[in-house]
Amino acid sequence: MSAAATVATALDPTAFVDFKLKSVEKLTPNTSKFIFELPEDQVLGMTVASCLMTKFVNEEGKAVIRPYTPTSEADVKGSFEFVVKKYDTGVMSGHIHNLKVGETLAIKGPMTKYALKPNQHESISLIAGGTGIAPMFQLIAGILQNKDDKTKIHLIFGNVSAHDIILKDEIDAFAKAHPEQFKVTYVIDSASEGWEGETGYITAEMIKKLIPEIGSAGNQVFVCGPPPMMVAVSGPKGPNYTQGEVSGALQELGLTIEQVYKF
Repeated sequence: MSAAATVATALDPTAFVDFKLKSVEKLTPNTSKFIFELPEDQVLGMTVASCLMTKFVNEEGKAVIRPYTPTSEADVKGSFEFVVKKYDTGVMSGHIHNLKVGETLAIKGPMTKYALKPNQHESISLIAGGTGIAPMFQLIAGILQNKDDKTKIHLIFGNVSAHDIILKDEIDAFAKAHPEQFKVTYVIDSASEGWEGETGYITAEMIKKLIPEIGSAGNQVFVCGPPPMMVAVSGPKGPNYTQGEVSGALQELGLTIEQVYKF
C-alpha cells in the first residue's frame, strides 16, 4: 500500500463535520479566500470533480445548505480553502463572509459531480465566469498534477474587470509549467489600460475562435459561472439541479447535452 493510501481524510460523505476558520484573505472588494484548518496528518479527500455541502442554521432554526468547491489541492495538509464571492441575496455567501477566525463551518462531502478519469477525453474546454472558476481549477489541478494524464485543456475565464480575476497567479503558473497541455484566455467586459486579453462577452464566435476543436469528437465542455453567463453560454441547469438542455452560444455551435457539463 502506498503512503498516500494510508493518509486519513477529514471529510465524511454521510455527516456534516465542523471545520474551524483559520484565516481570511481579501481578493477583491466582494470576494475573499477562506482558509479552514485540517486535523493533523489528514487530507481533505476531494475527488475530481466533486464539491462539498456547507451548512448553517439560520435565526429561524432552519438549515441552509449550499454546495461549494474548494480551490486547494486535494492532498494538501494543514488547511483547505474556499474562494467565496459575497452576493447581496446570497444567504450562505453572506454567512461565510460574516464568519470570524476561530468560528466553524459545517461541511459534508465529497459529492461527486463528474467522475473524470485520466485520459477520459482527448481534450476538455472550460468556460468559467467569476467564482465559477472553482470547479474548473479542481479539474485543471487534478489533470496537470498527474504526469500520466495527457488531457489537453483550454480555459476561457470571463470577469468584469482585470481586478476581478481570482486565482490568476495559480492559473498562470499552471500555464507556464504546462504550455503544450494547458492554455488560458482571460476575458473582461471592457478593455483597461495595458490589457492584452479578450474583451466583451463570451459569444459563440469568440469560443470558436479561441477553441477551434470545441464540440469535436474527444472534446468535453464544462461550464460554470453566474446565471447570466450560464444563460448566454450554455443555458441554465434544469429543475432540481439536473443538466437541462443546451442553449445559448454552445447550442449555436451545434453542441448537445452529451458534450456539455454544467457545474
